[in-house]
Amino acid sequence: MAAGTYIGWSAEARRRNIRFIAYNTRFLILPWVTVPHLASHLLGRMARLLSQDWERLYGHPIYFLETFVDPERFRGTCYRAANWVMLGRTTGRGKDDHTNRPNRSIKEVLALPVHRRFRELLQEAGA
Repeated sequence: MAAGTYIGWSAEARRRNIRFIAYNTRFLILPWVTVPHLASHLLGRMARLLSQDWERLYGHPIYFLETFVDPERFRGTCYRAANWVMLGRTTGRGKDDHTNRPNRSIKEVLALPVHRRFRELLQEAGA
């Protein structure tokens, strides 16, 4: 299931509201750091603070977080421990695909709603 399916938004609502989704590109805790539950703790704290920080900097909140995990290299355990939900897998084509053929590794899509009314807010075409 893609994030769009999970959210349930139209193409127009997606175009207008994509700015309310933050994409987590990298998250790394070096292997020699051995603090129990540190990764899930940091992800949870980030999720609680991100929307208000984003609003202060960019003038609007965040309702939904998304990330991609390469299952051939990582398990995404810290995301799951921080209550992120696996929505499915990518097609391996990337967001700027022009060939309709896979050209990169297939990733797992994980997401975390950060507002209880995220679907309603993201589905609004007039936002």
